[in-house]
Amino acid sequence: MVALGGLGVPESLRWHQGALWFSDLAHGTVHRWDGSGEPETVLKVPGRAGGLGWLPDGRLLVVSMDEGRVYRQETDGELVEHADLRHIVGGPANDMLVDPQGRAYVGNFGFDYHAFSRKHPDSLLYAPPGPPRTPVACLAPDGSLIGLTEPLLFPNGMLLTADGTAVVVAETLAMRLTCLPVHTDGTLAGPQPWAALISPLLWRLLNNPGLLGHITRRISALLDHPAIAKRSASPVAPDGIAWDTDGETVWVANALRGECVRVAEGGRVLDRVATSQHTLSCLMAGHDGRTLFAATVPTNDPARAAPLGGGRIEMVRL
Repeated sequence: MVALGGLGVPESLRWHQGALWFSDLAHGTVHRWDGSGEPETVLKVPGRAGGLGWLPDGRLLVVSMDEGRVYRQETDGELVEHADLRHIVGGPANDMLVDPQGRAYVGNFGFDYHAFSRKHPDSLLYAPPGPPRTPVACLAPDGSLIGLTEPLLFPNGMLLTADGTAVVVAETLAMRLTCLPVHTDGTLAGPQPWAALISPLLWRLLNNPGLLGHITRRISALLDHPAIAKRSASPVAPDGIAWDTDGETVWVANALRGECVRVAEGGRVLDRVATSQHTLSCLMAGHDGRTLFAATVPTNDPARAAPLGGGRIEMVRL
């Protein structure tokens, strides 16, 4: 069911104080929707709004994608700089997780992905040396930088485990979920596998520097055609991720096609829920906690999406 339409690039779905919150990456705005009528525009963020989160005292944190900053909305509504990450990010800043202590974890593209994708199929990213890797920035509650993770392949959506001991990160371009244990000071330890979302054989072929790799990348480019891709079941490029109600399995927004996929640790696919368009973010929430929300788009390119107004929030009660 389409709950909201006419959006640019809806992303970063969050449930906060009984309402759905989300960013619109194409218009740089943050919205709140209580389930009735039109969503409220909470604020417009310089440099396009990205990831969202809240400090323990309720103040909103929001990523500025193009500025490479995190902003904080004070209680009087003023927007102030919380952190400057321009010396860290290798492309647009992106999604963000804020933990119960107010520590923020911020990912970034690592390079100008949209400039590349406007000219080339995504599969050609894997021609050696492959896409650049980039770290997740770990911020203290006051916004100061306390650490960087090891470089990852397009770190995107993030989740904190129920016991607070690890962060699960969607590495979109690696087509996997990765676990990063949390140190006592809030920094993140080295990556550990959580779920591979592409077959090991295909991953090796895609990254092969020789003729086999060249052929695989060219065939994959042909299979990227929307009419073909939407009928495929593999691989899964994880964008936004969300815990299921069981607290153990993860819902994954598949950026390659119109679906949300529930996976167990290790990568076994347990459920698939179809959406009408490519899916960038998902969330299991609602007043009863049983509604799967999905942010879907005809294109994830903000420059193309803004005039189209084809972004949607879809919802399915499970």
